[in-house]
Amino acid sequence: MLSLTIILIPIFLFISGASSHQIRINNAERRIDLSTHIVKVFLTLKVENTGKTSASEILLAFPPTQVDHLAFLEALAATGKKKKKTYVSLAVKPTQLPDAPNETNYYTIVLANPLNTGETATLEILYILTHSLEPFPVEISQSESQLVYYRDSALILSPYHIKQQTTFIKIPSNKVESFTRVEPTDRAGNELKYGPYEDRPPYSYSPLLVHFENNNPFSVVEELVREVEISHWGNLQITEQYKLAHAGARHKGIFSRVDYQSKPAFSGVSSFKHLLARLPPRVHSVYYRDEIGNISTSHLRADSWKISELEIEPRYPLFGGWRATFVIGYGLPLEDFLFESSDGRRYLNFTFGCPLVETVVDKLTIKVVLPEGAKGPSAVVPFPVEQRLETKYSYLDVVGRTVVVLEKKNVVPVHNIPFQLYYTFKPIFMLAEPLMLASAFFLFFTACVAYLHVDLSIRK
Repeated sequence: MLSLTIILIPIFLFISGASSHQIRINNAERRIDLSTHIVKVFLTLKVENTGKTSASEILLAFPPTQVDHLAFLEALAATGKKKKKTYVSLAVKPTQLPDAPNETNYYTIVLANPLNTGETATLEILYILTHSLEPFPVEISQSESQLVYYRDSALILSPYHIKQQTTFIKIPSNKVESFTRVEPTDRAGNELKYGPYEDRPPYSYSPLLVHFENNNPFSVVEELVREVEISHWGNLQITEQYKLAHAGARHKGIFSRVDYQSKPAFSGVSSFKHLLARLPPRVHSVYYRDEIGNISTSHLRADSWKISELEIEPRYPLFGGWRATFVIGYGLPLEDFLFESSDGRRYLNFTFGCPLVETVVDKLTIKVVLPEGAKGPSAVVPFPVEQRLETKYSYLDVVGRTVVVLEKKNVVPVHNIPFQLYYTFKPIFMLAEPLMLASAFFLFFTACVAYLHVDLSIRK
């Protein structure tokens, strides 16, 4: 019997080209990581095709409550054993079914090789959700810990029969207020175990609610605008404008800085007063400021070849519901990010996403400012984004600079991967501004000489 291994990301599954009665899940294991405010779910399925037709596609179905918070979806096909596995990326695209129950949303994953009759496949699944932890109580004082709700199902929703399934939930500490019991249920330290459950029919569902303590910073950037300005004179200038918020339980009562500094283990445990930004190597001319001016509470640990880390502190610690706006800017050597393709075009290879660690970005806008005279820009991004073109005028510009704008919502750290921006540029345009300055000075001095040699006095 041929065995395949596939890595993908669903919640409910349906195999295209075969009915739900022809597909059987022999074993399902789900692991939910609630250590931070970003929910990561790993799911392993052992699927067997017991029908008479092959399956070339897999439909992934999500309930509408989770689709709105779905931030990352990936599909990889793996073959071989543990130490010699090879992975192949699979295409994932949204799709619609006319008879979708309860407004279910679907995604289609195209398999690299069809799953024929009698074959089995091991599905290793990952999906990431944001804004899925609900603070309760919604308001806490400075001395209280933060408690949150997590809602899900103890059973894996599926349109076909599951012989055996188990769910593990990992929480950040041992402090659990309450959790739903669906026997057999067990708890060991900071991990909850649901199952194993045997022979569950299609679309089985059992509500699950976990109330636990989570004092990790709920750092959310409501809007981030990153401007990347390319200068062919050898520099890449980055400017990042942040609108940061603490999305945890709202702070109530007064704020005591004395208690906050003298009792850090008991006062404001769910707040955060510093953030860590991972910047590219060989960074220089770093600044950190807000509307008032420069903020000196920042520390840069630079590595010439690996990575640079910037630890920043806002002017005040952030509690639930509080916000802060600031700007981070830095320069980079152009030779590390700008290259020339085989067809003669130039392309920028830069990292998408947000440099802040463990941060969710509700709306990310990246503006790549090309040098004046650049033509034919085209961006290659490994996931769907909105693209448009703008024009920006700077010093000594005549026709303006082309700006490529990339926008994406619900961005998480796994989106911090490189993208490429291709364009054509003739080096002769680099001389436009120096010649313009030289011509202006020449005309100015010529006018001065002419003024000194021309007699404009009135004589009899």
